Amino acid sequence: MPTSRAATDRPHIGLVMTGGGARAAYQAGVLSGVLQVLDPAGSPAFRNPFDILCGTSAGAINATALACRAHQPHRAVDHLCALWAALHVPDIYYADAPRLMRTGLQWLAMLTLGWIRPQWSSHAPHSLLDNQPLSQLLGRTLSFPRLRTNLSRGHLQALAITATAYTTGEHLTFYQARGEIRPWTRTLRRAVSCPIGVDHLLASSAIPFVFPARAILLGDRTLWCGDGSMRQLAPISPAIHLGAQRVFVIGTNYQDETQPGIRELSPSYPSLAQVAGHTLSNIFLDGVSVDIERMTRINALLARIPANGLKSETLRPIQTLMIAPSRSLDEIALEHLHELPRAVRTLFRVLGVSPRKRQAGGGALASYLLFEAGYTKDLIALGRADSMNHADEIIAFFKEWSA
Repeated sequence: MPTSRAATDRPHIGLVMTGGGARAAYQAGVLSGVLQVLDPAGSPAFRNPFDILCGTSAGAINATALACRAHQPHRAVDHLCALWAALHVPDIYYADAPRLMRTGLQWLAMLTLGWIRPQWSSHAPHSLLDNQPLSQLLGRTLSFPRLRTNLSRGHLQALAITATAYTTGEHLTFYQARGEIRPWTRTLRRAVSCPIGVDHLLASSAIPFVFPARAILLGDRTLWCGDGSMRQLAPISPAIHLGAQRVFVIGTNYQDETQPGIRELSPSYPSLAQVAGHTLSNIFLDGVSVDIERMTRINALLARIPANGLKSETLRPIQTLMIAPSRSLDEIALEHLHELPRAVRTLFRVLGVSPRKRQAGGGALASYLLFEAGYTKDLIALGRADSMNHADEIIAFFKEWSA
């Protein structure tokens, strides 16, 4: 493998990582497998294979962690895997019984008595869970000065993360690039060039209703932002705008969850857990698959245009490779439900989550919020195995890059 990044004839490769809460541990495993395929010896001189890193929700956190250590790709991925493998729920959100009970009582009071005293709504809780511990974890583990250094030294071309502005309804892409890249604007989509920090990551990963929104200052306006998976009409678009000619996508959704076919209908009324699980799945699923299908059709059309006919056009063919779980993460989550703190387990049981009740959607809620080492280690192992099973495709995808 060459160590210089000066070659101008090789394609720029973008990495796109989708959202999914605790499911994003799978992405760390996939990346571990990719590096094992590309550089089995683990050479210290091995260079970062991804020029452009893009992430949404928990994928944004993974992307930023890689960007901060882009000068040492193997160590970056090892560190990411170790971080996910050591996680526990209290590292991400408060899970003690007093806090959960207080939040529950506040919601109950607002819903039952708020119509009598409307002014009480100003004291309503902002979310089901408080993810302040995640803020502290990110502050301890991420080095944003090192991110700037990696960009300036060419270890990385750009980092982009996405969020949704509740204030305006826009899908926002915050990006930090090595060179000058003009912000782009599309219908309900806007790119913002800025130094990325912890607040951007907390905004991108603020699952609606579950975690609180974050205030982001844009110019003289304050925008309250939530999870970037909402209104994400074109997940791969930021990587292309930032110069990627090939895009490697890591999903967090088992194919049978995005294309479920016909399932046995349950005669009972759906539980709150099923409704919440399907709601989160609708936020996190499908977007990337639809975007890749759209890109494949565009590539087929561009292939019919003579090569000299594309010189003055902004459209260009984009090669993609996507790796997604070969097993249902919902089912894996139900196997590890007992690892949750007792208070969270009780909350899930009230909502209808149980390993003995495996209705469609019942395990989805747990799969997003089960930040426990047993579960995340299984996802890392699955991701690594899935990468190794796609070794030939990975080698072909990176062929010109590694030549």
